[in-house]
Amino acid sequence: MTTRQLGTTGPRVSTLGLGCMGMSGMYGPADRAESIATVHAALDAGITLLDTGDYYGMGHNELLLREALQGRAREQFVISVKFGGLRDPEGAWLGNDCRPAAVKNFLAYSLQRLGTDYIDIYRPGRVDPAVPIEDTIGAIVEMIQAGHVRHVGLSEAGAATIRRAHAVHPVADLQVEYSLFSRGLEGDILPTCRELGIGITAYGVLSRGLLSGHWSNERQNAPGDFRIRAPRFAENNVGQNLALVEALRAVAEGMGATVAQLAIAWVLAQGQDIVPLIGARQRDRLTEALGALGISLTAADIAHIEAAVPANAVAGARYDPRQMAQLDSERP
Repeated sequence: MTTRQLGTTGPRVSTLGLGCMGMSGMYGPADRAESIATVHAALDAGITLLDTGDYYGMGHNELLLREALQGRAREQFVISVKFGGLRDPEGAWLGNDCRPAAVKNFLAYSLQRLGTDYIDIYRPGRVDPAVPIEDTIGAIVEMIQAGHVRHVGLSEAGAATIRRAHAVHPVADLQVEYSLFSRGLEGDILPTCRELGIGITAYGVLSRGLLSGHWSNERQNAPGDFRIRAPRFAENNVGQNLALVEALRAVAEGMGATVAQLAIAWVLAQGQDIVPLIGARQRDRLTEALGALGISLTAADIAHIEAAVPANAVAGARYDPRQMAQLDSERP
């Protein structure tokens, strides 16, 4: 496993990270034993970056990771935690809370659930418009000074917010959706991060499964799978999007790769400052994703890929209108 540096001030991590959200119900029911086995397989393969959120399954994901990490030396892995999302007992989203007191409260519970003395990278899952970003980052800095956190991160923040946050304390990395289907950060966000020396941890590199090469029009969303409300999976959009996948499949087959491997390899090729997060919750999907590390793309290869899946060719936004409105990264 090769490694990449998360920004100028962040930790060095594996070239691919493991995103654990899908192990806690966001894509419908997940097999607990298989999820834990997948975490073990990722660690055994040399993956060191594990990404979670305290609101994934209302704490379920952190408890799952605690179980999976038992017996492993703490210095062997990097834990990235998102906070701030508010949910009710039925799982409904109630908004965000990034007040300084809330930051410290959420952190205390995450440390307990994860069974660790510190979190490597701590980040608000969404920018809270009711709280100045300086106040939120300032609270994280206090927790760094107290030894409970190692690095500041951001998630789905726009360029102006990134600059304000970075002025308070150096930001290690920005977590943001990035794939052949989601290229919005290439406008202002990616240049800003590169100017400031901030890394990118890219989630959604397979566009919630659309770019996996395994999705079909006949697939039914499981109970609790939020994709049932996602515009890209809507009946009037999914056909067009799967046609793009088939165009990418033709390129992939010509290179002896799978669709998923080529989609991941494309993200990897966009810069050494980008670390894709693989949302595998099964070992076979993890194994397939790891195959992307063996693909070296030439300029001609990238041109063929982008001809098959042109920028802005995807049908539908990446979230429903209510969720899109919460994304600081999508504001003008």
